[in-house]
Amino acid sequence: MSLILFAFVVRVRDGLPLSASTDFLHNKELQERKQQLKVISKSLSSLPERGTVKGHELNIHFLSSEGVSYMTVCACSLPAATAFCFLEDLRWEFTACFDNSAVALASRPYPFLEFDSAIQKLQQHYNQKGGPSLEVTLAEVQEDLRTSPPQVLTMEEVALTNGAANGHVEQTAASGQGQRLEPVSAPGILSLILNIMCAALNLIRGVHLIEYTFQDDYDGLWNVVAFLLAFLCCVCQCHLYLFHTCQKKLKSFTLLTIIILCNAFLCGLRNIWQLAFHMSVACLSTLLTLHRKLLDRNMDCGV
Repeated sequence: MSLILFAFVVRVRDGLPLSASTDFLHNKELQERKQQLKVISKSLSSLPERGTVKGHELNIHFLSSEGVSYMTVCACSLPAATAFCFLEDLRWEFTACFDNSAVALASRPYPFLEFDSAIQKLQQHYNQKGGPSLEVTLAEVQEDLRTSPPQVLTMEEVALTNGAANGHVEQTAASGQGQRLEPVSAPGILSLILNIMCAALNLIRGVHLIEYTFQDDYDGLWNVVAFLLAFLCCVCQCHLYLFHTCQKKLKSFTLLTIIILCNAFLCGLRNIWQLAFHMSVACLSTLLTLHRKLLDRNMDCGV
């Protein structure tokens, strides 16, 4: 069985994939680790130069140097020193082929596709020989790891570094790529229509009451405030459903609470069915907002 299953070269500042090895395995954990590589690559600028993310059967090791990070997925049985020795050799191979200016000017994914063959050759050598041919190199790496061991990370720590919100990883501003949510569902469209209807009803009633408030020495001022506040919350609920934002859960429950309180305050101006309708729409919108997930950007690491 191969001990080094996958190798990946990315640019540190924005996680742009530069080159990767080709794999034909359909191992479930390997596919999960490759997905995690994409997450880690977006956080490299905030992570240490050397790190390890341990898994059940497969580990991820990465080494960053001069604006480029070299990453690999290895079997847990492979010693860390051998894995980092592989990454060091990969770094020497890459820097011998491409200079810093070529890396900095790269604008599209996998601009150094031709380097794939060099990765495959090095990976095959390690898998067949069990390590580098020069034992001195391995001894140096072992000594280096003893004095300065790589930081062992968890995906939760990486996600926090990458600016995770509500259990979803947000991309750093440097990546230049915005988050996209799953397509709007049929219940979502219904929720938006009902929310717009509730917003319109609140606005009409609030504006209508303003005239009477001025005539009655501001007697119904708080009713006007309640209607207009409920209107604003309905609009915010629509925005929260349509667009990704941080602290989504907190904002959703805050809006729901305000809408419920506003309708409770307006109990004398609305019958029980009207109150139930407005509160039900708010609850439906909150539920759908919390269940609308981020769309996974299917940027496959394999070539």
